[in-house]
Amino acid sequence: MALHVMEEANRCLGCKNPRCREGCPIHTNIPEVIRLLKNGKLNDAGWMLFENNPLTTVCSIVCNHEKQCEGHCIRGIKDVPVHFSVIENYISTTYANQMVKGPAPSNGRKVAIIGAGPSGLTIAVILGRYGYDVTIFDSKDRIGGVMRYGIPDFRLPDAVLDDFAYRHLELKGIRFRPNTTIGGAISLDDLFRDGYQSVFVGAGLWRPKTLHIKGETLGHVAFAINYLASPKAFRLGERVIVIGSGNSAMDCARTAIRSGAHYVTVFNRRDQIAASQYESSYAKLEGVEFEMLKSPLEIRDDGVVFADNEFDEDGKLHPIPGSEKLYPCTGVIVAVSQELGSNIINTAKGLEKEDGGIIAVDEDGHTSRPGVFAAGDIAHGAGTVVHAVATGKRVAEAMHEYMQSLPLPEPSPYANVPRVEPVSSSVIAEQAIGQVYCKTKSSSEGKRVDYSLGQNCRDVI
Repeated sequence: MALHVMEEANRCLGCKNPRCREGCPIHTNIPEVIRLLKNGKLNDAGWMLFENNPLTTVCSIVCNHEKQCEGHCIRGIKDVPVHFSVIENYISTTYANQMVKGPAPSNGRKVAIIGAGPSGLTIAVILGRYGYDVTIFDSKDRIGGVMRYGIPDFRLPDAVLDDFAYRHLELKGIRFRPNTTIGGAISLDDLFRDGYQSVFVGAGLWRPKTLHIKGETLGHVAFAINYLASPKAFRLGERVIVIGSGNSAMDCARTAIRSGAHYVTVFNRRDQIAASQYESSYAKLEGVEFEMLKSPLEIRDDGVVFADNEFDEDGKLHPIPGSEKLYPCTGVIVAVSQELGSNIINTAKGLEKEDGGIIAVDEDGHTSRPGVFAAGDIAHGAGTVVHAVATGKRVAEAMHEYMQSLPLPEPSPYANVPRVEPVSSSVIAEQAIGQVYCKTKSSSEGKRVDYSLGQNCRDVI
């Protein structure tokens, strides 16, 4: 692995005006990272990566490199581009093992992060570096959001996110409150009441979009976001149809194969696949078939009825009358994106919304309510991990600037009440036994104490 990484690093031309950096949404200084690695300064390269992108290990795996850094590489014009994804993954995973530093000194201010997806985690890490007391709230039981529950483990192993949770959250003193929905029992007002000076809203898109055709409620049908969250819970049989052609559709198709399906076919309305070439090529390699220019009309117990599509003179798609056919299957996955379904949008006071129901924000994430910031899917619609990181970095700095303009929070009126010292485990153990023997200073003979009678050692010596 190291030899292959160094071979790729040595192919880098070290351009003075690096196109790869411009192609990266967070402008990773790729030539400098590679230069440090080649000079034997792997730790410096790792520090640079994580300082710029807390989710660098994740991005090295799931980014659409062919359209970003690698797609802009000057070598790619006439040759194969430098595969920085391989270099980034090697550096970040190797350096991560040394990231054991504890929390930054506290600045006395608390901040709440709603949503443990890429934008929320990025903001939590950056504000943690500034010394804020950060608490992350999420409706799921573990951190990651769509990275964990929407990307299959064979693409992004859970271990990567678990390691992030340990090194970037637990070791830094950042708290995670799982299975907690803000907008239900807890409101934004409750968070401000409890001393959080600022709140970030970064809930994801968890409600699947539907086809609005007959048959979507049948028992052998699954929506992509639900299927990817728990594929073992579904029994879709050996012949599966996936409707949609984005990256999530590719994930569903490949997951279905790994779950026992023998025949998986992706159906697409248009004549081009929406997924990246990288993801679709893996699906084809693993045996997934593709049917293009097909419109679903009805889902039945024994299959799906599709019609052929054609473009009219204005470039619009239309089903061809009389072309309807039934394509047999044992299971169907509807993978046509997700939409907002968060309670917080409907329950929070003072948050203006845009068309489509997303929260209205400026470029730095300010909402219409002071102290509340938003980014990610809930403010910009569906996006990639790296774009969420890029937005999160800007919002984190805006939140820091806002909170620094506020006075420090007032101490609790109960800050100086007497403290009840907890009973030690040894005393609890003695009480559980019920009877112990105590010795006096003047005698080595033990005297029995019966705690069930309310006695203690002082009563009998």
